[in-house]
Amino acid sequence: MVVNGEELKIFCGSANRELAVEIADYVGVPLGDCEVSRFGDGEISISIRESVRGTNAFLIQPLCGPINESIMELLIIIDALYRASVKSLNVVVPYYAYARQDRKTRARDPITAKLLADLITAAGADRVVTMDLHAGQIQGFFNIPVDHLTALPILAKYFKQKQIKNGVVVSPDLGGVTRARDLAHRLSLPIAIIEKKRPAPNQAEIMNIIGDVKDKTAIFVDDMIDTGGTIALGAQALADEGAQEVYACCTHPVFSGSALKRLSDSNINEVVFTNTIPVDRGMLKGLRDCFRVLSVAPLIGEAIIRIHDKRSVSELF
Repeated sequence: MVVNGEELKIFCGSANRELAVEIADYVGVPLGDCEVSRFGDGEISISIRESVRGTNAFLIQPLCGPINESIMELLIIIDALYRASVKSLNVVVPYYAYARQDRKTRARDPITAKLLADLITAAGADRVVTMDLHAGQIQGFFNIPVDHLTALPILAKYFKQKQIKNGVVVSPDLGGVTRARDLAHRLSLPIAIIEKKRPAPNQAEIMNIIGDVKDKTAIFVDDMIDTGGTIALGAQALADEGAQEVYACCTHPVFSGSALKRLSDSNINEVVFTNTIPVDRGMLKGLRDCFRVLSVAPLIGEAIIRIHDKRSVSELF
């Protein structure tokens, strides 16, 4: 695609090539020729097999598992494109790893989300496009422009099609109230809040439910589902309080450990998530048919077109 004499090219790493192909198809350009391989000792080898001089390059790489491999791959591809004289280098990170390490909660804790932002910037990125950061303040960790997209319009459209009348949007914790309120506004529904505490990382205990959920269809919304423990416990707590049905939705399906089985065994009617992180279909075999995947490719693709055309991205929302 050439606009005002500027050529747009899209490249990707190996973290989620399927999503990158979808995005390139939406934008209307072929996916750039970038080969990712490994040397015998495990080091990453990157080969950009076409000229990128003077182009606006977009590099798509969610930082999903294996996380540290994906990060290193991203940094090396950025360096390769930067040294190949691209005009601008826009890094599209649908899922930003280490986002939960955004502040010091104990003495001598690292702020890894800030460290990662510094690495991406130092490697040569001119702009970052990301989606539903766990903590919005991470945008301020970058000294380059950040376009922060949200999948809430996609999730809202899906639940609107269900025509839920007596519903309530539920935040799984106090920190997610803004997100829940946004989805509730789009669906014209009230909100409720799960009050919980975390005795240890990846562990949650339900303490209280704030709001009326009796005889209602509850829709959990979160930026990510990791172990699934909070959602499963919350769904049972909602049922105990009289909720008729429970749905769960998120942007990032981290699904670590036995999360998929835990969700499948729960009383949740449906778990809805996007494809920012690829989910191996084979992992769903033998589980209840309650998982639904929505694509963020049109949203990211439209954002890429607008950035290239120098138009507003916020108008998308």
